[in-house]
Amino acid sequence: MTATLPVYTKKDFQTDQDIRWCPGCGDYAILSAVQSVFPELGIPREKFVVVSGIGCSSRFPYYMNTYGFHTIHGRAPAIASGLKISRPDLEVWVATGDGDALSIGGNHTIHMLRRNVGLKVLLFNNRIYGLTKGQYSPTSEIGKKAKSTPYGSVDRPFNVLSIALGAEATFVARSVDVFQPHLKATLKHAAAHRGTAFVEILQNCNIFNDRAWETVTERDVRDDHTIALEHGQPLVFGKNKDKGIRMNGLDLEVVTLGGGLTEKDLIQHDVRHPNPAYAFLLSRMDGMAGFPTPLGVLRAVDAPVYEDGMSEQQRQVIAKKGAGDLGKLLNAGDTWTVR
Repeated sequence: MTATLPVYTKKDFQTDQDIRWCPGCGDYAILSAVQSVFPELGIPREKFVVVSGIGCSSRFPYYMNTYGFHTIHGRAPAIASGLKISRPDLEVWVATGDGDALSIGGNHTIHMLRRNVGLKVLLFNNRIYGLTKGQYSPTSEIGKKAKSTPYGSVDRPFNVLSIALGAEATFVARSVDVFQPHLKATLKHAAAHRGTAFVEILQNCNIFNDRAWETVTERDVRDDHTIALEHGQPLVFGKNKDKGIRMNGLDLEVVTLGGGLTEKDLIQHDVRHPNPAYAFLLSRMDGMAGFPTPLGVLRAVDAPVYEDGMSEQQRQVIAKKGAGDLGKLLNAGDTWTVR
């Protein structure tokens, strides 16, 4: 007899913990979106685990009525990977920030991505260290004046999507904290992906880096500064939908439609393109004069999943050598008895 899955609501994924984020923080919007999406995934609540590192975003597990780990700085990908490998049946989500994931945790992040462990990773990017009160982060722009860079940062910032694609992540997407319908749709796409699903969420820190993404979020300018990526659709943007992206040799080019140029001349977005170089080109539009910020799924391809490979390897070894004996293993080889 098949058990019937309970009908969940957003309230089922809320906790009784006081939410300790600053009023107006973009984290509230992300939390609301995740709590709204989880009930729609058709997964028992006890199968969810939320893992975090350190930072404002990493308080996330306290506010999700699921299993969870609040781990140590930068180590969420490693701990989440270990959990997913040992319990492939669990739905493991990672909440992290631009500092947590890309500074002290950068090494763990890229190896998680290259292995294609079945995790869903939400990287909150506010371009600042918020929890430690306003130091510049790996994604802060050149010239950023902060408490640790009073004369302006001289560091080149990381391009978050480019890092993920360079590590050959199989699912890479971007959304914005306050774009709730878009964010929820992106989270659902990520949830359906087998392997590492990496979602950068542009998030506002109204205390230490307010309006960091104003060209993306402000109603009067966002249509000209963002482009919605939809699989199978031409890359069109602008308030009047009169601008587009096409290839010019090995480079992207912004063009104005009309005068003989139509949507057929533009790139038709393909999230399943096998070569990550295509999605990488899209990620490089960030910061290029005249180019929009891409939002949506850049890449979603199938590839072997790490925990499947591990499980199959274990099955083969057990079939060949038996289940093994931990006591024998610990006492194998050179051992000493200390009296």
